[in-house]
Amino acid sequence: MALTKDKKNQVVEEISQLLSDSKMTVVAAYQGTPVKALQALRRQGKDNGTTMKVVKNRLVIKALNAHDQYQDADTSALNGMLLYAFNNQDEVAPAQVIATFAKTQPSLSFVGAFTEDGTFISAEDVKALAALPSKNQLIAGIINTLNSPVRGVMSGLSGNLHGILSALEANTSK
Repeated sequence: MALTKDKKNQVVEEISQLLSDSKMTVVAAYQGTPVKALQALRRQGKDNGTTMKVVKNRLVIKALNAHDQYQDADTSALNGMLLYAFNNQDEVAPAQVIATFAKTQPSLSFVGAFTEDGTFISAEDVKALAALPSKNQLIAGIINTLNSPVRGVMSGLSGNLHGILSALEANTSK
């Protein structure tokens, strides 16, 4: 059933809001992907704050044109059956969710992405972003790196204390 003009305007407003809040909007082709698989992808995306939308490309282009930063963006790749993934917390999360899911569903493939400043990046660049560690993994790595000298000092002090205690114990037993 065709959408009414009011419903189309609501969809354009919703997509426009998602675009303005999103740090990166990833575009993926999903032709041939079963509906149940797309539902599972949406659930996985929701777990990390990613919103997935299947919307007519014409309505997305209208939403893009409603923002100053997206007016000059290249929309020539927006053809066919496309899925749009939005995330307002992490730039890499939408690409990672789709890349992980695409390992089990090869019919899902990247088309590109819109950055926060309105630049359209290629599918190869999105794949490279998806290979990066997540924000939480990077934070954990930095904390681990910062903690390693502290752990070294603590183990050194612990070893010295054990040596002193052993020496004292040996002297008291004589």
